[in-house]
Amino acid sequence: MYKILRKKELNPTVTLMDIEAPLVAAKAEPGQFVILRTDEEGERIPLTVADYDREKGTVTIIFQIVGATTEKLNHLKEGEYLADFVGPLGKPTETEGLKKVAVVGGGVGCAIAYPVAKKLHALGCEVHAIAGFRSQDLVILEDEFKAASSKFVLMTDDGTAGKKGLVTDALKELIEGGEKYDTVITIGPLIMMKFVCALTKQYGIKTIASMNPIMIDGTGMCGCCRLTVGGKTVFACVDGPDFDGHLIDFDEAMARGDMYKPFETKKREEVCNLFKKEVQ
Repeated sequence: MYKILRKKELNPTVTLMDIEAPLVAAKAEPGQFVILRTDEEGERIPLTVADYDREKGTVTIIFQIVGATTEKLNHLKEGEYLADFVGPLGKPTETEGLKKVAVVGGGVGCAIAYPVAKKLHALGCEVHAIAGFRSQDLVILEDEFKAASSKFVLMTDDGTAGKKGLVTDALKELIEGGEKYDTVITIGPLIMMKFVCALTKQYGIKTIASMNPIMIDGTGMCGCCRLTVGGKTVFACVDGPDFDGHLIDFDEAMARGDMYKPFETKKREEVCNLFKKEVQ
């Protein structure tokens, strides 16, 4: 059993938790993920390692409430336990040897982008972080990004925080302003990453995208997390989750990712109704 030591609401739909998991914390690196279950009958869901503390033996997860399991997870309180917390899984983001990197995050994907920026910063890399959100009330980890980067640009679709516009607007402005990046690392909604990669391809800048397709076992056996990269089938859980963004078939990934959205919405509504009845 894995104890929830801290729970914090980052915005109305995104929650942070610190989980007591010393064996996972001992090995976790930025870019990797865990698979958890809320209870013995729960489904397995993958969540990226948002941070870790090896001395305290804790792993931080940040999740968006989108389906039945994240709804259940969000109803758990500090002091309660998760049934399973397996990891770290996947390959860590490659950070060694990089001198100057732009880290581009969008929405809850910023929870994945932050530990990458933090690790690069700790290694002495010059980090320029760009974080994009729909509006001010959805902004997360702003102070953390500022501490982990030498340049931070906050973008919102409606202009209620930072600059109005898209992350690609900010990235293009930096590149055309003379910034020379070894690599661009992008993490967020598929449509955002698609256009970040399309932009950097024009400038010939190596770009890594962190993919988060549907997963079940996290070991490459079920095949649910398959992607097409460079015309070949790969599995995000064991071959990734980081891939060359210029080779990813984003249209295929988006089509597959949308397949279960109606089912997710239906199951979440069922869980919400169940919790409401319990309260009554």
